Amino acid sequence: MKFISNNDITDPTLNLAMEEYVLKNMPKDDSYFLFYVNRPSIIIGKNQNTIEEVNKPYIDAHNIDVVRRISGGGAVYHDEGNLNFSFITDDDGNSFHNFKKFTEPILEALKSLGVDAEMTGRNDIQVGQAKISGNAMVKVKDRMFSHGTLMLNSELSEVQNALKVNPAKIKSKGIKSVRSRVANISEFLEAPIDIDNFKEIILKTIFGESNQVETYQLTDEDWKNIEKLSDEKYRNWDWNYGRNPKYNFEREEKFDKGFVQIKLDVKQGRIEHARIFGDFFGEGDITELENALEGTLHEFDSIEEAFSNYDIYHYFGDIARHELIRLMS
Repeated sequence: MKFISNNDITDPTLNLAMEEYVLKNMPKDDSYFLFYVNRPSIIIGKNQNTIEEVNKPYIDAHNIDVVRRISGGGAVYHDEGNLNFSFITDDDGNSFHNFKKFTEPILEALKSLGVDAEMTGRNDIQVGQAKISGNAMVKVKDRMFSHGTLMLNSELSEVQNALKVNPAKIKSKGIKSVRSRVANISEFLEAPIDIDNFKEIILKTIFGESNQVETYQLTDEDWKNIEKLSDEKYRNWDWNYGRNPKYNFEREEKFDKGFVQIKLDVKQGRIEHARIFGDFFGEGDITELENALEGTLHEFDSIEEAFSNYDIYHYFGDIARHELIRLMS
């Protein structure tokens, strides 16, 4: 096994692209291990409906990235206090779904720090009833990776805020996240450690002493290809939102100047049908706005653009344009 450094990059779109690139392109006569730490971001499971998992107004206001990964499982919050690890190897017929195999060295490292952690359920690491790590896998042909989170010192309040249940009523076939009580590993340590020390302890558990850590150095050409993959996929709205399963979106709000209810049918991130109801006072035919929404991406800026040539007061009376668009997105 060889260790691959991500050069301390914290851009989640690059780190996920790097992980996929190593899985699909690195020499297959070896296995690889890597770490990455992301800036504040929500990482969505491959089969999830993004808008069901995130608190959209909050993440927009706090510049929190939303990126879909290629593995299954639920949505997780990453920040600089969370260490992500990944084992990339052959699928030998006994490894895929075998979370125990890949978490054993992590558990050993945690126990060396005095943390009484254990593998629970299908893919979590817990201390008592508190979850400190979630894990997921993906298989591509005869190669696979198993990756996971390690919440060393994350902002747990941000976990709750960013992943707060969406106030809209949304019905889809997306895989919903199961929320567990989470805790930081730092809560169970006798003495504090930082991310770099934590990495060293895990590497020592896997490879032995530091002089035994064999590395694979990504080339400039590798990084060029990783950047290309990031641009084409992980920074692409269609990947992060447009791959959402078809869903029905419903939201309502009582404004000072009237009640508004929105019902949308959304497919591949675009609004197929829209209905607007309420007791607001307006002169215009609301079906004109409903028709304007059809084919529009289901996100604030696109709806705002769709309404750019319409006088909202004419249709809704004295209800603010941005408040209506927020309600629809």
